[in-house]
Amino acid sequence: MPDSSTTPPSAVHRASGQLILLLALLTALGPLSIDLYLPAFPGMAADLDTTAAGVQLTMTTFLVGLGLGQLFIGPLSDGIGRRKPLLVGTFVCAAASVVCAVAPNAEILAGARFLQGLGGAAGVVLARAIVSDTARGAAAAKLLGVLTIICVIAPVIAPLAGGAIIAAAGWRAVFWTLAALILLLSVWGLFGVKETLAAEDRNRGGIKTTLHVAGVVLSNRNYTGYLLTFCFAFAGLFAYISASPFIIQNIMGLSETRFALVFAMNALCITIVSVIAAALAGKVAYRTMISIGLVVAVLAAAGLLIFALSGTPMVPMLVLFAVFQGSLGFIFGNATALALEEAGHHAGTGSAFLGCLQYVLAAAVAPLVGLGGEETAVPMGIAMVSFALLAAISYVTLTRKTSTAPAGDESDLPVKDALRSAS
Repeated sequence: MPDSSTTPPSAVHRASGQLILLLALLTALGPLSIDLYLPAFPGMAADLDTTAAGVQLTMTTFLVGLGLGQLFIGPLSDGIGRRKPLLVGTFVCAAASVVCAVAPNAEILAGARFLQGLGGAAGVVLARAIVSDTARGAAAAKLLGVLTIICVIAPVIAPLAGGAIIAAAGWRAVFWTLAALILLLSVWGLFGVKETLAAEDRNRGGIKTTLHVAGVVLSNRNYTGYLLTFCFAFAGLFAYISASPFIIQNIMGLSETRFALVFAMNALCITIVSVIAAALAGKVAYRTMISIGLVVAVLAAAGLLIFALSGTPMVPMLVLFAVFQGSLGFIFGNATALALEEAGHHAGTGSAFLGCLQYVLAAAVAPLVGLGGEETAVPMGIAMVSFALLAAISYVTLTRKTSTAPAGDESDLPVKDALRSAS
């Protein structure tokens, strides 16, 4: 029998266009669940009789659930397959969304958001794992690029849609909308998702094997480097996401509708760059794109901190917000593809660590950027610079170019060797 780790996925197990669309929408549930209710933050604080930090806590609990859920569901799926955890998780997410919609206070809302994140983690972690099951090399990078594009389109659409929903029916209607959408995706998954992890490729042996696999994945220096690059860059983005409703509305004086428009236009930049990165996959070296993205991110974040310290001028800061987000389009998809290639058949575990650290860091960032109150952008600027620098340091010190293979050759290599040849 051929080694499955060096054999391309069979035609039977290649992802169909319908499956990729479903996976992209499931992956988008994370940003949708975050960004749809962002325009309502100031109003929610008054309605629930809580503070800005109290409202941001509902985001923090969601992110903790999203992160811890991936850490559990990813390795579980390496042992029992992808389909069952995906279906159970999305149904739990739909039920929790209903509880969010009727929550009478910030405490119950925060608890329901934790459960919403826990269930929603299935779609996020397993979408990446299913792509890794069904594609290799440049093909996987392109598919992961598609997932990234959908995820960054969501922040473009979500604040605008959320602003319209909130204006028409209040912030609770946002969660009713999410519940209906997630239930629809759950039913679609029930009939549209087949198992992609062959029985012979699954981990056996329970927790002992799971811990062994985790050790193997994390001991891979390149995997850890790409993991930290992605997660620190995402934390920098989340510093902006968490603070922007208060900075743009309270400090800059823009309305909920204008905030939603500005947020969407800034997010459009990462969408455009992600499309470019996906088109370049296999033609331009992944490491080259990541390097460009990191340099631009550090410079943009430094500029934001300087302007935050000098009075938060609106136009320069909005421009730098857009530049920072655009730079991430070269980082996210490429770093994810390289990390999961390093994980090989342990893609569920690799995806779990990536997703867990990503959202646990984001959960820590959300309340931290609110420590300075609602009238300063300095904590956000400090966080963005710090995380951009940590992403760059992780990339430079931990990842290695170990082959002279030309850009674009990765798709022709076995999975175990593909990333060692990434140029």
